[in-house]
Amino acid sequence: MGLFDFLSGGDKASSQRDCHPKMFCYQCEMSMPEGCGAHGQEKGTCGKTATKARLQDLMVFGLKGLSAYREHARELMDMNPNNEDLKTLIEIDDVMSETLYFTLTNVNFNFDEHIAQLMKIGEAGVKVMDLLSGGHTNTLGVPTPVEVTQNKAEGKGILISGHNLDMLHKLLQRIEERGLSDKINVYTHSEMLPAHAYPELRKFKNLKGNIGGAWFDQTDVFSKWNGTCVVNTNCIVPPEKSKKVANYIDRLYTYKIVGVEGAKKIENDNFDPLIDQTLSLPDVDGFDSDEKLVTGHHYKTILTLAPAILDAIKSGKIKRFWVIAGCDAPGKSRNYFRELAERVPQDHVIITSSCGKFRFNDIDFGTVPGTEIPRYLDLGQCNDSNGAVHIAIALAEALGVTIHDLPISIALMWMEQKAVLILLALLYLGIKDIYIGVNAPQFVNEDIFNFLNEQFNLNVISDIDKDFGAVLAQ
Repeated sequence: MGLFDFLSGGDKASSQRDCHPKMFCYQCEMSMPEGCGAHGQEKGTCGKTATKARLQDLMVFGLKGLSAYREHARELMDMNPNNEDLKTLIEIDDVMSETLYFTLTNVNFNFDEHIAQLMKIGEAGVKVMDLLSGGHTNTLGVPTPVEVTQNKAEGKGILISGHNLDMLHKLLQRIEERGLSDKINVYTHSEMLPAHAYPELRKFKNLKGNIGGAWFDQTDVFSKWNGTCVVNTNCIVPPEKSKKVANYIDRLYTYKIVGVEGAKKIENDNFDPLIDQTLSLPDVDGFDSDEKLVTGHHYKTILTLAPAILDAIKSGKIKRFWVIAGCDAPGKSRNYFRELAERVPQDHVIITSSCGKFRFNDIDFGTVPGTEIPRYLDLGQCNDSNGAVHIAIALAEALGVTIHDLPISIALMWMEQKAVLILLALLYLGIKDIYIGVNAPQFVNEDIFNFLNEQFNLNVISDIDKDFGAVLAQ
């Protein structure tokens, strides 16, 4: 089986793929009946090839991820106005508008310039993640490690899922203003777990703990939850996807861009209807676990450990770093990442972020033998992925080497468009030898993958021993 056969799932998947167009585009009046590519054409009427069409799809998906982080960063800028941040925001917006213009009919047919535009999106991704990370720490303080209760709850409860820490802060403030901090407890779900590590959030005593894991367990968790639920960013499961949503739709609130039919919308940061309904509901029960999770290893905190980490590297106590992170999704195939984390040797350190950490963050990895350095470092949300790069750059500079000389292995799970942006950001920075999975993106054809493989040694995970057996055995 060839590499691309593997990416496509072998002969069976290849035959299924033959039933689908290699390209599809119907964005202009010149489009062929039912769309260019709908009947097997490999080129559009305008002359756009399947590869260039897919590269433009990749651009659009990267922009979707960019827009999410840009939106959150813009919210925080209102609280900490800064001319340099505004300048960066304009630069990001310019890349977004320029790239959309790039994808119009009859604008560009040059392969190299397509790649260059993708790298511009990656550069904007680096800027927007730094902007958002700085916005979070400037507003909420620098996170520090904290142990969080898992699946333990009591009293009246609000369960919040998503990424919007600013919204959580405003809600906690409003509960306090109404004198209800001893009557309503607030719990996090999925990508909100890192909220517990921020000083300005942790000072609210009714921010109690975490419930559940990655985003896709929400229908089970929300169904069992007696209180109200809030989804303040992606990912939300609609009623059309699961009948279980009917069990809690009357207690479900959405925020800003998020919405499903039947849920209540939080308008203009008015949290009173949410608070009032929470008070009217029974106390939460059925969540009485003694589990604990650790979070809060923001890169700005980790860099304070740099001298100890450098000493451990020089003395051979730390032999390798692993970045095992990304967007989780349903399916046993993603247990690959748990098995990989379990097999990482004791003198190796695991760096993670995003909801993919819920595949293995219940494991006690302890400390590097002979040191007090944790073997498991949770940088935070997916937008905190930039932290791994900051740590690598700092270590490389201190050791007098390049990032590529550092002993780092990278395994990333991807699910949606923010992960696409993160990958483009890493490629823009010249990071190589990345493994992604569990499946290759369907919008990447053989030509595109071969280019990425040749230029960046980008690979798709297959088998742990095949992918990482050599470094695990070192």
